[in-house]
Amino acid sequence: MKKYTVVEIMKMKAEGRKIPVLTAYDFATARILDEAGIPLFIVGDSAGMVEAGYESTLPVTVDEIIYHTKAVVRGRTNALVVADMPFGSYQASVDDARRNAVRLVKEGGAEAVKLEGGTRMAGVIKAIAEMDVPVMGHIGLTPQSIHRMGGYKVQGKSRPDADLIMEDALAVEDSGAFAVALEGIPAQLAKEITERLTIPTIGIGAGPHCDGQVLVVNDMLGLSGQKVPRFVKRYADLRNLIFLAATEYIKDVVEERFPSKEHSY
Repeated sequence: MKKYTVVEIMKMKAEGRKIPVLTAYDFATARILDEAGIPLFIVGDSAGMVEAGYESTLPVTVDEIIYHTKAVVRGRTNALVVADMPFGSYQASVDDARRNAVRLVKEGGAEAVKLEGGTRMAGVIKAIAEMDVPVMGHIGLTPQSIHRMGGYKVQGKSRPDADLIMEDALAVEDSGAFAVALEGIPAQLAKEITERLTIPTIGIGAGPHCDGQVLVVNDMLGLSGQKVPRFVKRYADLRNLIFLAATEYIKDVVEERFPSKEHSY
């Protein structure tokens, strides 16, 4: 199995090959997903919600992303690792953005970074890309803008709003990003953006026409145990399996069936 790079991911679009992407936050999961053949991991600031229990992604720090990224990098052999730039790590100034992008690569081991925003973040994307740190953009529903958007709502429903998102997509590409995540937008708009751009589009709640798809791994494995967005397909119910294993363990310990002679020295 080959090592995936930014060049290879961009080549996948050019050749019409779909790009399966998942988030990853820990060593064990990254190793399994890498062995399965996932070509790209995003160490998302979604870790704050699904791993740390925050109500949003906003409290996540650069240090937390570095911690998760280091674990994922140790677990993967072939996948490209993209680390999220959390809220506050790139919005205040270009210098902050450059410095924090370098930290994610140098300390975390990331091979690329992802940041939210289109036209308003074009200068930041360009500045980071000019340091030879590959950048993935993220437009449409941007979770770090939850307060401005009034919640996790589909974006680009009206033609004027759709036109603004198209402008964002073009700005991300023109600024030097190697790919762009499209979140929470109508499928037709995602199709138009995908056909217009030369860089890969990675959809999440953006329909079937994107060059790739990404899901939060905890959601697709059924670990959250909570209601998931409409666009999520659950491929397993690990929460129930873990629950049943834990209850069986409790019963074995209480009823003195574990440890048995087989599990003793």
